[in-house]
Amino acid sequence: MATKEEIQEKIEELEAAMAGADFWSDKDRAQASIRELQNLKDELEGVGKYDKGGAIMTIFSGAGGDDAEDFSRILLEMYQKLFEKNKWNYSVIHKNENDHGGYRNVTLEVPPLDKGGGGGLGPYGILKNESGVHRLVRISPFNASQKRHTSFSMVEVIPKFDKTEEIKIPPEDLKVELSRASGPGGQNVNKRETAVRLVHIPTNLAVHVESERSQAQNKEMALHMLEAKLYKLREEERVAKEKGMYISKTTQIEWGSQIRSYVLHPYKLVKDHRTGVETAQVEKVLNGELDEFLEAEKNL
Repeated sequence: MATKEEIQEKIEELEAAMAGADFWSDKDRAQASIRELQNLKDELEGVGKYDKGGAIMTIFSGAGGDDAEDFSRILLEMYQKLFEKNKWNYSVIHKNENDHGGYRNVTLEVPPLDKGGGGGLGPYGILKNESGVHRLVRISPFNASQKRHTSFSMVEVIPKFDKTEEIKIPPEDLKVELSRASGPGGQNVNKRETAVRLVHIPTNLAVHVESERSQAQNKEMALHMLEAKLYKLREEERVAKEKGMYISKTTQIEWGSQIRSYVLHPYKLVKDHRTGVETAQVEKVLNGELDEFLEAEKNL
């Protein structure tokens, strides 16, 4: 990771080159230099280059059984409404649904914006701090005695990688598992093993993709997602080291680890435990009105 001094030095080199009379003699090289200059300036200002790009969001159910899987559905719909409100495109690339319409896990892809939003940030930069455990307190719709129930789901947001030189995974570190795609589709669904699950053996990180038509396309997307997970883990470790903090390789989806609570009973309150932002207008939040929370997260 380059120091601020090294970044500033590279910026000055590029600006000097751009002042040269022959800078535009090679148009492709000139445009690449301009993009590199902007990325370096963003990095110097604290915007990493992936913050302007797309995102991959996965919601995992934790403790709570049917209630937790239903909470994952609630979170999925909340984020979908946020995307629709902001006119962001998105697609589901994998889902593991239960018999009640809830989700054991579900993964969405949010592509880069045509024009940067949120102060030049893209979906990853805006959503990355939604990562963490979310907690729901309500009267359980699955409990005949109408008792209050607490359930947990975890949101993971990683940058959308296409190709990168930053993370290279040796083939011997990969475990490849194939299965039949489970979602609706054409005649190939449930006939050929097109769904791909990749496991990074050293860290046990895993991804599952079934949205593409061919096994090769699913494997390529899964590999990019795994690279993004490793990139994010590396960045979190770097930041933690700079701050003298310890970072756990695993997060328990349970009490005590939540970043945000959604309380529907005995009172109504949504509270972010990191920023202190809270509101009693729970319905608005669950309908995608997350701006107040997302704005506060920029300072994390």
